[in-house]
Amino acid sequence: MSIAYDGINKEGLSTQIADAIRTAIMEGRLVVEQRLPSENELAERFGVSRATVREALKRLAAQNLIRTQRGPTGGAFVNRLTWSEAHDALVTTSTLLIGMNDIPFEDVVEARFTLEAACLPLAAARRKDKHLEVMRQEIAQQRMKDASDEDFCASDVRFHRALADAADNPVLSFQMAGVIESMQPLMNMITYRMRDRTRIAALHDALADAVEAKKARAALKVLDELSSYTLELMAARRSARATTA
Repeated sequence: MSIAYDGINKEGLSTQIADAIRTAIMEGRLVVEQRLPSENELAERFGVSRATVREALKRLAAQNLIRTQRGPTGGAFVNRLTWSEAHDALVTTSTLLIGMNDIPFEDVVEARFTLEAACLPLAAARRKDKHLEVMRQEIAQQRMKDASDEDFCASDVRFHRALADAADNPVLSFQMAGVIESMQPLMNMITYRMRDRTRIAALHDALADAVEAKKARAALKVLDELSSYTLELMAARRSARATTA
């Protein structure tokens, strides 16, 4: 095992040790299923107590980077991160990053639709019946008069996830999870009281039609309309707030 070690400060010892091991994993010096040295060996290598090493390992386990096994052949092993685990971590991190920082709504909208636009040419070329079926099901859900705001918002997210998945690129789908499942709910939360559900469902229908017909330019045009409408809603919300202030 190769862990870069340039000495550690007295403060945040467990964090620094966890960072050193994490870096070794990310750089490929520690590979999946490889067993880490024992707590005693790590404590000696870093010049710290076993308790400090144990705390560092807990940090890495919480991030799903390592797992521990009991028994004579047990120990700490480099974990194989699954797509599902990575997806959940990405969505959570993206949601917290956007929610806890003062990011202008226009920047969120710009990023959200610019990234989705990158999926459309691939989606138009590679879409399968299963993707179109999900999109049509969600449009039908959005047109239901008795659907709650929560149901409509959830359907909106699922529609755009299906659109991104239609690009048939697992890495792109993974990246878009953080975009759609964190940014879209935020946009919905801000604009839901002012939006016209019928108009949004119609735009989604036009998007699905363009993707089904494999017309990427037409799909991009519809997505641009959806982006513009979202910005219009935000402007109207701000105007209403200014009037009542």
